[in-house]
Amino acid sequence: MARYIKQEMPDLQGTGETKCYYRLEKRQNLSTKEFLKKAGAHGILDDGILEHALSKIAEQLVEELADGNTVTLDGIGTFQATLGVKKDKEMDTIDGDETKRNAKSIEVKNVRYVSDKDLVRDVNLQCKLSRAGVRRVNNSPYSKEQRLKLVQDYLADPAHPFMRVADYAELTGLPRSSATKELRTFAEDHSNGIATDGRGTAKVYVKRKEIEGV
Repeated sequence: MARYIKQEMPDLQGTGETKCYYRLEKRQNLSTKEFLKKAGAHGILDDGILEHALSKIAEQLVEELADGNTVTLDGIGTFQATLGVKKDKEMDTIDGDETKRNAKSIEVKNVRYVSDKDLVRDVNLQCKLSRAGVRRVNNSPYSKEQRLKLVQDYLADPAHPFMRVADYAELTGLPRSSATKELRTFAEDHSNGIATDGRGTAKVYVKRKEIEGV
């Protein structure tokens, strides 16, 4: 029996309204061998034959998607390759003056999958749900305004020339993902007096005048 969780959504806009969504509780991830062994137990084909067939399907999927085709497998869904620019390249604008991208700058970034409606229907018909509990995202004892004041006070202390996401998460009790998003929101509003320094994993938050030379 599957179990569902009532999951709280972070209030990144500071509306004070608590929203939630429902998600399935994760149980286990079946390996290919485990999945095919179960599938083979329901029919006349053993899991070895099924494994060979699956391998051939995967190979043919690669060939068709690489050739620009979409592939629809009845009862499963439709597959389509999606493109993007390579990591060290920037996206064009449609009529811009920047250096234009050529084929060597573009690569397959992902394979998009859209589930078959019959698959969704059948999963729903077989799925028997029970409640697994509530998961809260925001466990901070402070309001958003109080958390902003905590950042400002922290950076005003000469002993703290910068703040990392981990520092903010520890200070406020927010999960790291929520702390990252909220700090970014604070820094986007220049009136908060907070700016960023560094990039990627080295990014930190500082008093804005330290960046702008005010």
